[in-house]
Amino acid sequence: MNNLITMHHNSKIYVAGHRGLVGSAILRKLQGSGYKNIITKTHEDLDLTRQSEVEMLFKEEKPEFVFLSAAKVGGIFANCTYKAEFIYQNIMIAANVIHASYKYGVTKLLNLGSSCIYPKYAPQPMVEEYLLTGSLESTNEPYAIAKISAIKLCRYFNEQYGTNFISAMPTNLYGLNDNFDLKTSHVLPALIRKMHLGKCLQHGDFDSIRKDLKKYPIDSQNIRHLNEEEIVGLLSEVGIKSNFPTKLKPETKNLQRTTTVDVWGTGSPYREFLHANDLADACIFLMQNYNARDMQEFINVGTGKELRIVELAEMIKEIVGFRGEIRWDASKSDGTPRKLLSIEKINKLGWKAKINLHEGIKGVYEKYLESQLQLK
Repeated sequence: MNNLITMHHNSKIYVAGHRGLVGSAILRKLQGSGYKNIITKTHEDLDLTRQSEVEMLFKEEKPEFVFLSAAKVGGIFANCTYKAEFIYQNIMIAANVIHASYKYGVTKLLNLGSSCIYPKYAPQPMVEEYLLTGSLESTNEPYAIAKISAIKLCRYFNEQYGTNFISAMPTNLYGLNDNFDLKTSHVLPALIRKMHLGKCLQHGDFDSIRKDLKKYPIDSQNIRHLNEEEIVGLLSEVGIKSNFPTKLKPETKNLQRTTTVDVWGTGSPYREFLHANDLADACIFLMQNYNARDMQEFINVGTGKELRIVELAEMIKEIVGFRGEIRWDASKSDGTPRKLLSIEKINKLGWKAKINLHEGIKGVYEKYLESQLQLK
């Protein structure tokens, strides 16, 4: 590795998507490591899908290093429902930021992708060379195509213009600032929230349910105007169900309250999960230690460990303290059967994940509860 270019504490660094799951973790890590000259822009200040706005930012701020973590993301439901938005917005964000980085002389850029770029039935674990060797999973094809385009943009700008743009492909992520919207979230935060609401419903704790729905509304409902029976009906629509009436009659006061949580699919697929704080650590490690010419098109970032979704659900059930039943809806898609990344290359470079999955989820749930206690 010759002429390694590294960030210094006064280097001008732009974190695109700093309020998201990954971007916020990168921002915390940079700030905690002493970096002082960090550029951040909210969506209200800057629309990354508009080329003119992106180029104006780069022209005025002239960042030296860029972390491209901004993206439109979501689970299977969101990917299947908003296909056009997923491919359009993610392609535009990547194209605008990468092109502006070249045009205004960014020293180094790190582009973040997703493990969904790999073929649906790729051999396991998936090595970087498997890219474009087979058909993609249909439920997230638009997002995957956008992320593959970003990888290729970085590669071809490097080849044609000698830029130093690198790409990292993380496995499934979770952590602080995750998306807990039951219609657009990924499986892990959705399970945390469903189990939490199921536990509250089983205990008849409508105060906690109201706080949850106030912070994360379902169907834009004005929770203040809903009575308990209407709340039970609303939760039932999103697969959180109970057999007990909200107003117990004398003859039903000893009724055993049973609560169920519906989950999409069979629970049989295997998934690998990486805490966003570990990914942030990997991103800064790569930015500091490797140039584009030292690696291939991109490098995987993961833990090297997988578990079935049914095992994940049981783990979250235990952490949350939900005592009801999980029901699997086999009529809904499972998605890709397995998505285990080969992390041999990044491990050889000297980086490994540190956060245990059980402890990581426990920490996320604790923060989830803390955020609701702050609500009035």
